[in-house]
Amino acid sequence: MAQSLSSVHIHVVFSTKDRLPLLADQQLRDNTYAFIGETLNRLHRKPVTIEGVEDHVHVLCSMNRSITISDCVKEIKRASSKWLKSSIPDFAWQRGYGAFSVGNSTLEAVQSYILQQEEHHKNASFQDEYRKFLIRHKVTFDERYLWD
Repeated sequence: MAQSLSSVHIHVVFSTKDRLPLLADQQLRDNTYAFIGETLNRLHRKPVTIEGVEDHVHVLCSMNRSITISDCVKEIKRASSKWLKSSIPDFAWQRGYGAFSVGNSTLEAVQSYILQQEEHHKNASFQDEYRKFLIRHKVTFDERYLWD
């Protein structure tokens, strides 16, 4: 085959350090999502949906073969943290993240789920939501090391 092509989407979830509600201001949150989208574009990733609540962010994006998931998330968090520190000097993201594969057949459902974060988190904490993702995707985890 003369050309390398792919169709890979991931759903990335990460929280503010200690799940502090540092993104409570809606305008700051919207600007943060836009900044993350610009960062993804700079990395030649297509942002599909970016949304969240005051203590965490969901990013649905396409991936290509030129950068690893870990390098992509590292750059998203590094760049956005540096940008956010101009408004919130002590801002920090948690150390870890979750990355989950999304098939084309479920892309719209995941996108819809991400866009409904405000409503969803009226009834579920970030920790409960994240545990459900890990279980649904059959990721083995140790609760002692899950949160920082």
